[in-house]
Amino acid sequence: MYEPGGYFRMIPTTLAETEFFDFSDPAVERFAKRALKSGSADKRVQAIELFYAVRDGLFYEIYNADFAREKMSASAILRKGSGLCIHKSIVYTALLRKIGIPAKLWITDVKNHLCSPQLAKLMGSNVFHYHVLVSLQLDGKWIKATPVFNARLCQLYRMTPLEFDGVEDCVNHAYDTDGNNYMEITHEHGEYSDLPYEMVLNGLRQKHASMFETETKFRSGSLVGDLV
Repeated sequence: MYEPGGYFRMIPTTLAETEFFDFSDPAVERFAKRALKSGSADKRVQAIELFYAVRDGLFYEIYNADFAREKMSASAILRKGSGLCIHKSIVYTALLRKIGIPAKLWITDVKNHLCSPQLAKLMGSNVFHYHVLVSLQLDGKWIKATPVFNARLCQLYRMTPLEFDGVEDCVNHAYDTDGNNYMEITHEHGEYSDLPYEMVLNGLRQKHASMFETETKFRSGSLVGDLV
């Protein structure tokens, strides 16, 4: 990156601001300020505070998910206030980079054993393709985090909310509150320092075509409504 004075400063790709990780936007600035309540300078504490702010501050909703390019930046997602795993992981990654923590997207496929019949029919299976999580670096160690399923939704679906301590991986809900199988990773697409937009959108269209109402938007509905 060129800076005044003629000097070049190399920024690692896992810390860079991008079209999707637009962490200088006022919406991201405001969210970060509210989330970092303790005022701690400890990066681990900050990563944890941001995790819970994203997990519970943005509602997880698979229906009505919008994948239009202009809707996929962290700032646009925050202004909407809800999103799918990919949206929430974009926000968390942007926030981490904003405070100087290297972060990238980890893209997987997961099998959901307790998917509702309604959703399974629309998705075409109980395997959710292109499920996006976050990989972040603390104290030189890369760990995984899933700031996706908010506590209220977990309660409704009889899942124990995932907790994050900034030390160990926080990945998927392997079991529900009754000990039944819930989620398992069936495939890893890899880790990416920026959102591979075309790959994800084209992959979702191919694997979950019946979910799309338009070229870039999932059908209307409600995960809460599916429980009724």
